[in-house]
Amino acid sequence: MIVLNFSNFRKNLASVFDTIEADFERAFISRPNGKTMVVLSLEDFESMQETAYLNSTKANIAHLEASIAQAKSGKIRSFNTDDFKLSTLAKNED
Repeated sequence: MIVLNFSNFRKNLASVFDTIEADFERAFISRPNGKTMVVLSLEDFESMQETAYLNSTKANIAHLEASIAQAKSGKIRSFNTDDFKLSTLAKNED
């Protein structure tokens, strides 16, 4: 986690961005008005949005928990992604 005041953030903008991108860090920037801003990569932001969406309903949470329990108990299936793509295409042609 990177914590900087606004002046140091502005002086080191390029290196802060490089660190955020390379290390999946977040930067907390304290502004002169006392409010704090957060800077993060688009990839981190999209990941957070996806997690929020997946946990947005009780039904989704229950489905995810059931899937995790199945995986932990060894009830998993392996498949080749090419086979999956072909079966998906075949279903769409019907």
